[in-house]
Amino acid sequence: PLAAIWEGKYAQAFPSFGPERRGAPVVAFCRISDQPIKIRANIYEPDIVVVLDSSLLKIVNVAAGLKPDGVIVTTSKDPAEKVKEGLKVKNRVGVVDASKIALEVLGLPITNTTMLGSVVKASGLVKTESFTHPFKERFGRIAEKNLTAFDRAYQETVIV
Repeated sequence: PLAAIWEGKYAQAFPSFGPERRGAPVVAFCRISDQPIKIRANIYEPDIVVVLDSSLLKIVNVAAGLKPDGVIVTTSKDPAEKVKEGLKVKNRVGVVDASKIALEVLGLPITNTTMLGSVVKASGLVKTESFTHPFKERFGRIAEKNLTAFDRAYQETVIV
């Protein structure tokens, strides 16, 4: 949401926790709009679904409620065509090996900022350059590595 705010848009983000134990899948929501956001509720018909753990693709219907013109973005070592085939969806699917990129660039398998590059490529929601200032503000001296991971994910994302 910070990049969207940087562009003068309105944004809202929040997680949703149930009675799950530590390590269970977490659902989080993000709204971005040109207009003020007045609703404060879960999103049941998303435009974009982002999956940070590809093992969830086999156990959770990640496309549930996804709008017909929506996109699913995930990390996977598998080719994008194979991932889309496994999802059995008509929607666009963006795939990048974010874990590999994060390990190579950051030295850790933490894919959050890496996946943002993939999301931006698949959605066009914000400009890539809008991440520079928020990343530098948030990550300080390690911002450059995060920006490199972001850029690589943007370049390496395959959309089918």
